[in-house]
Amino acid sequence: MSIGDHYFSASPESNPKFRPLSVTLAGRDLELTTASGIFSPDRVDSGTAVLLSSVPAPPPGGNLLDLGCGWGPIALTLALGSPHATVWAVDVNERALELVRRNADAAGATNIRALTPEQVPADIEFTAIWSNPPIRVGKDELHRLLAAWLPRLEPESDGWLVVGKNLGADSLARWLEGALGDEFHITKPDSAKGFRVLRVRRR
Repeated sequence: MSIGDHYFSASPESNPKFRPLSVTLAGRDLELTTASGIFSPDRVDSGTAVLLSSVPAPPPGGNLLDLGCGWGPIALTLALGSPHATVWAVDVNERALELVRRNADAAGATNIRALTPEQVPADIEFTAIWSNPPIRVGKDELHRLLAAWLPRLEPESDGWLVVGKNLGADSLARWLEGALGDEFHITKPDSAKGFRVLRVRRR
C-alpha cells in the first residue's frame, strides 16, 4: 500500500499488483485473485477463519449480507452455501469490490452483488449478516456502521460478527446491547485464536 492507503480507503492509490490465491471455501478448492491495497490479500485472515468455522449454515434463501467484504471470503462462502440467496458484498474499497466480482466469476457464484454501502437499496432487509467488521476505522465509525446495518436484520434472524478480544470484542458486545435495545439479543457463542464471535439475534 502507499503511505496514504488503508484497506478502508475508497480508492487505494497504490498499483493493484494482482496475485493468485488458492483457498478452500464452503468445501470447495478455489483459485482466486487478490491485490495490494485491500485487507489481508495473502490469505483468509484469522478472524474470518474463526467466524467461518463457528457459524451455522447460511439461510437457504433471502438477502444475505457480508459487511466489509474485502476480496470476498465471507461473501463467497455465503453464495456457494446458499446458491438461491442473494448475497450483498459491501465495502467502501472499490478495489476490493472489483476483486469480489472477479472472484465470484471464478467460483461460478452468480448470486453475489458487490456494491458500496450507498448502492444497496435502503428498503432491503437481511436474513443473515456475517461480518469481520473493520475495527481499525475507529470506535465511532464502527459504531455508526453497525448501528446502520444490524437493525436491517429481519425478525428472528442473526448477525454474526468476529472481533479480536484485544480489540474490544467484549466492550463492543456491551455497546451493542445498549445501542440495539430489547429487540435484539447479544451472545458470545464461540472464541478461538484470540477472537470472539458475537451473535446478534433479532427477536
